[in-house]
Amino acid sequence: MHFFPLFTAWWQRPAHEAPPPMSRWLGATALACVLSLSGCAGLPSAHDAAAPWPERLHTLLPADVLLLGEQHDAADHQRLQRDTVVWLATRNQLAAVVMEMAERGHSTQGLPRDATEAQVQAALQWQDNAWPWKAYGPVVMAAVGAGVPVLGGNLPRNRMRAAMGEAAWDQHLPAPALQRQYTALRDGHCGLLPESQIAPMARIQIARDASMAQTAEEALRPGQTVVLVAGGGHVLRSLGVPTHWPANLVSKVALALSGQALPAINSDADAIVATLAPPAKDHCGELRKQWAPRAPTPSAPQ
Repeated sequence: MHFFPLFTAWWQRPAHEAPPPMSRWLGATALACVLSLSGCAGLPSAHDAAAPWPERLHTLLPADVLLLGEQHDAADHQRLQRDTVVWLATRNQLAAVVMEMAERGHSTQGLPRDATEAQVQAALQWQDNAWPWKAYGPVVMAAVGAGVPVLGGNLPRNRMRAAMGEAAWDQHLPAPALQRQYTALRDGHCGLLPESQIAPMARIQIARDASMAQTAEEALRPGQTVVLVAGGGHVLRSLGVPTHWPANLVSKVALALSGQALPAINSDADAIVATLAPPAKDHCGELRKQWAPRAPTPSAPQ
């Protein structure tokens, strides 16, 4: 089976078609792998676990940037994001919302508070087939309605192929962290990704983190907090977006995890938010079907 052409087939799709989000397959399985390698220390305290989420925000502030890590198919995680946006905006503490789910260079800046969902999606060049608006629309619209800009943070699609060949990204992370990234990619793709593609795909992940980090840093405002919404693997302090910031930028990481014993992470997150497990899905089965070689089209009888 030739995995490389199957994996990169979306590069040849028409421009109006969005690729599947790369971190869709880097969800619970890969994140669990990364956490197990990063070192864990028991469970969150009973007090922290019992406190309602908006109340726990007090313990994470002040911060220049608050990173909210999610599992993409967990609706509870998007609700937590909306609650965060509303809580901060109500207190005039929200500078901007940066979304992994839209490309860097697109934003809602200049739109009125009463902008329609269609106007907002157009401004962000939102790709619903990759990131369902039904899931993320409430987060985005809560910010727009509060007069707070929403900024796309993801690496633009037209720069991803180049990022695969930029070997300089191999030097960004310390060797142990880079190996964790490689392991997460292997496990997140169910062992289907050829070894020759591990390093290029890690470069894209690191370049995406750099893009989100730059977008958030540009949105900083004194006395307020930028919220960055991304997949759980992107927000880890020793591996993801925070590795691209200067030491004087104050960031806090809140990681939403669902459906299993939740580790408290020594250095990668400041808060763990427990949610119920979403409906079970066979992600590896779906990926195997997606990458299965297509049967040849039978020729017409002569």
